[in-house]
Amino acid sequence: MYAVADIKGFQYKLEKGETLRVPKYDVEVGKKIKIPEVLLISDEAKIIVGTPYVEGAVIEVTVAGHDKYKKIIVFKKKRRKDYSVKKGHRQEFTEIVVDSIKIKVSKPKKTVKDKEPLKTKKTGETKVAKNIKETSKTRKTTGSKKVKSES
Repeated sequence: MYAVADIKGFQYKLEKGETLRVPKYDVEVGKKIKIPEVLLISDEAKIIVGTPYVEGAVIEVTVAGHDKYKKIIVFKKKRRKDYSVKKGHRQEFTEIVVDSIKIKVSKPKKTVKDKEPLKTKKTGETKVAKNIKETSKTRKTTGSKKVKSES
């Protein structure tokens, strides 16, 4: 079983027991984090794709540590102008271990039944509920003229 999750704007493929590096979380080492932004879950038999996220899906991870990547050097130069700048930085990351991938099975939504006739209180007559909007034969255009539509 694997899942694709959105973690701080990046998409990662996660499997149970896997260790990976993600952008820094301000969480102590050893704490657990729940990630509800699951885009896809694949089981042996089926694949569930979210729109945009899978409802009821949660990935539980444990923070294993914090560190920095290797230094990235940013060098700028404009020739014949006596201009050169050398800068660099080390991006921080959090190392996480995937504990579990869970999905809650939701019950299918009930379908709306046909509306039954309503009885009025005063006269006792029955009325049928209508949800149909009447459309007019004319439609407005951007100008001031009205154009008849052919139906």
